[in-house]
Amino acid sequence: MNSFIDKDNLIAGLLVGFVTFLIALLMSLGSEALVRAVDNVLIAIILLLFVIFLGIFFDILGTAATAAQLAPHNARAAKKIFGAKQAVRIKSNAHKVANYFNDVIGDISGTLSGAIGAGIVVSLVNQFTVLDIILLGGVMTSFIAAVTVGGKAIGKSFAIQNANNIIFKLGVVLAFWEKYTHIELLK
Repeated sequence: MNSFIDKDNLIAGLLVGFVTFLIALLMSLGSEALVRAVDNVLIAIILLLFVIFLGIFFDILGTAATAAQLAPHNARAAKKIFGAKQAVRIKSNAHKVANYFNDVIGDISGTLSGAIGAGIVVSLVNQFTVLDIILLGGVMTSFIAAVTVGGKAIGKSFAIQNANNIIFKLGVVLAFWEKYTHIELLK
């Protein structure tokens, strides 16, 4: 193999792919079951918006991890401020955080929102036979794309402007997680 794809990169890529598969499977089965159990289009639309905004939220976190500065978090960590040590680890592993949050969660969110949108279209066409499935499908796809892309555009700007605060708050959340589970992430 050439230097671009070495053994460690290949293993890391396969691991990310496997974890993505498991997360997507769990989220997909859960959302599919919820959409099928709830024959209410309004609740399905709320679920769709939740999945889209979840993707936007994680995109903000991933972008903030790459845009944050290390120095303020190091200074807080030196003062032993709760969550600062975790913020340093987040920034030090920004490439991993961005990969999981922006790519893995973002792609899963995009796929799920498309599946939920398709379910909503089928449900609407079944309820109202005068609706055209192709036109409604196009409108749904356009709606999902517009909300996702527009939300991520706003979110990226917000993440870049507030990167240090976002990463510190994420560090505090991670510190609480580690305190109560005794599981250290991003070693």
